[in-house]
Amino acid sequence: MFEISVCLHFCGAHRLPEHAGACRNPHGHNWEVEIFLRGEQTDKVGVLADFGHVKTLAGAVLQELDHHDLNVLPAFADAPPTSEHIARFIFRRLAADLDTGRCRLHRVRVSETPGTSATYWE
Repeated sequence: MFEISVCLHFCGAHRLPEHAGACRNPHGHNWEVEIFLRGEQTDKVGVLADFGHVKTLAGAVLQELDHHDLNVLPAFADAPPTSEHIARFIFRRLAADLDTGRCRLHRVRVSETPGTSATYWE
């Protein structure tokens, strides 16, 4: 089994109204997002997936979040924009485009601060 990952970043603001601490107030993060793909076979070139292609697809999704107040985006109308829900949003937006038959999206890890992360997979 092979696994590759691509790491990207976006900037965004959010607030967690139900949070007991300071996170209830508006604040921002420089989010780090890591996209993981898995598969058993490489192509004739010897790669599981082209890193550039993965970066392009993931970058388009992150552009929807970049420099926005995440709380006002329709994607988070039913669930607050926590790292967990952001990871799920990104996973679901990318899964179909990154599943090639040879490899598939395995998980998405989102970190809002160094040393912390949330991961989503199906």
